[in-house]
Amino acid sequence: MEYRTLGGSGAVVSSYAIGTMTFGVETPEEQAHAQLDTFLEAGGTFVDTADVYGGGVSEEIVGRWLSTRPAEVRDRVVLATKGRFPTGPGPNDLGLSRRHLRRALEDSLRRLGVDHIDLYQVHAWDPWTPPEEWLRFLDDAVRAGRIGYPGLSNLTGWQVQKVVDIADFGGLARPVTLQPQYNLLVRELEWEIVPSCQDAGLGMLPWSPLGGGWLTGKYRRDAPAPDGSRMTLRSAPYEHLRTDAVYDAIEALERRGDPATLALAWLLADERVSVVLGPRRSEHLRPGLAALENPLSPEERDAIADEFRLAVES
Repeated sequence: MEYRTLGGSGAVVSSYAIGTMTFGVETPEEQAHAQLDTFLEAGGTFVDTADVYGGGVSEEIVGRWLSTRPAEVRDRVVLATKGRFPTGPGPNDLGLSRRHLRRALEDSLRRLGVDHIDLYQVHAWDPWTPPEEWLRFLDDAVRAGRIGYPGLSNLTGWQVQKVVDIADFGGLARPVTLQPQYNLLVRELEWEIVPSCQDAGLGMLPWSPLGGGWLTGKYRRDAPAPDGSRMTLRSAPYEHLRTDAVYDAIEALERRGDPATLALAWLLADERVSVVLGPRRSEHLRPGLAALENPLSPEERDAIADEFRLAVES
């Protein structure tokens, strides 16, 4: 396993985070605990969850796992969670208001069974709450020792810049990371969001690094999606990418080697990145570990990027 700093902070995390969105929904608790054990045995340290994953069940599963492991295991874990989306039926049960975030953070600490969360991320922009309000809440939580660092998720480039400017001007705790959707098939970030993060010194934690399974090569040209895959859902993600140009790029990637391994290695080539893996089973961790053993040269990364840029822009 490789290790990197958490954005511009001094905290060190593994180059992969294990994402837990499937815990308690697609992945039963026993299998989730086995995944976490496998991840730590491979040198992983970074665990990412959110209060809305499984309606809080994901956090509870992670919390029970932490509570049953030795102290030296718990001490290695860098724990991240998020708040923003609805956690109840009331009008104040969502958003980034101080009122909602106070309760959301308390509930996450309780479900996780900890008194401190290393990285607490706002899960998305809130158009109704001024950034000053939630940045001051996060600053208070840092000063109180309830969170280590603030983080951002799913923000645009101008939103990232606005938040960082407000934090700097007000002397508030500065966000250290952005968690965006980023992979070979989703490249729009490179226009504004990636440069904004670079300018502000934020690390990136890409989610959906395999494009909902597309970059594993399991979706074939003129063939039905495998049973149980995300492409069988009514609102299938990446459905718009069923084009000859995209299939051509994926087939070209397969000629280079295992497509999942190469897609992950492409992201890891950027040292500012820790990739969020969302495995449903422990064996889904294998391509990620293989990518660490087979890093891409700058020339290989550029060639792969060009092939997919042409595919998604055509």
